[in-house]
Amino acid sequence: MSALNLTVRVHPVVLFQVVDAFERRNADSHRVIGTLLGSVDKGVVEVTNCFCVPHKEHDDQVEAELSYALDMYDLNRKVNSNESVVGWWATGNDVTNHSSVIHEYYARECNNPVHLTVDTSLQGGRMGLRAYVCIQLGVPGGKTGCMFTPIPVELTSYEPETFGLKLLQKTVGVSPAHRPKTVPPMLDLAQISEASTKLQSLLDLILKYVDDVIAHKVTPDNAVGRQLLDLIHSVPHMTHEQFTQMFNANVRNLLLVITLSQLIKTQLQLNEKLTFLPTA
Repeated sequence: MSALNLTVRVHPVVLFQVVDAFERRNADSHRVIGTLLGSVDKGVVEVTNCFCVPHKEHDDQVEAELSYALDMYDLNRKVNSNESVVGWWATGNDVTNHSSVIHEYYARECNNPVHLTVDTSLQGGRMGLRAYVCIQLGVPGGKTGCMFTPIPVELTSYEPETFGLKLLQKTVGVSPAHRPKTVPPMLDLAQISEASTKLQSLLDLILKYVDDVIAHKVTPDNAVGRQLLDLIHSVPHMTHEQFTQMFNANVRNLLLVITLSQLIKTQLQLNEKLTFLPTA
């Protein structure tokens, strides 16, 4: 498959690690680079992890601690053998003159390495994210070179990552003076209530859009219509009695889990108190 047909999917933990490495950089370092780890399947490069590689950039050369990069990769393989080198990342908004030199090293470590740039300077008020592949240029028997060509990049996340992001978003928009030091996770029933409220608001938004289209207040969008049709077809067909039975069964299971967890917590507290009672 051609490198131009690749699509890059980046997990949130990668962005957190890049920002952390940028904040911990040396005072004389203007840019931070590192290795991207993940997997490649059917033209999709999924970046699930990364680490920083210490380096120094001069006008005419780049010095990188490659032995450190190899040690870090070996340690990561012991923890997660499914992750392999898929490319490299750098902070900044553009590809620099030294990028081709660094890319040559990663081209020896994996096939079609991707280059990810993360704009930690927040130009335009947001963290820009771009992905590139290097395309070889030249004529047979003549000079050759490479050109960094953009490819599609998007953010993706597992369910635990999504839950963590939603928890972090609860502190967004709050003044620092009133921001709590910690945000405790919600109870299961509170999560269900919040999710139901959000789902209801989204359904009201969809119904309003459909009503506006029917009333010729909004120009219909074929793409939105196809997505709504797919959404309707994805809902399982069942009667009201079947849905009620399924809902009640899940609620009973959830209440049972909550009750057991409370009993275990109470038992642990009693055990702690009993250890301090004087013995006869």
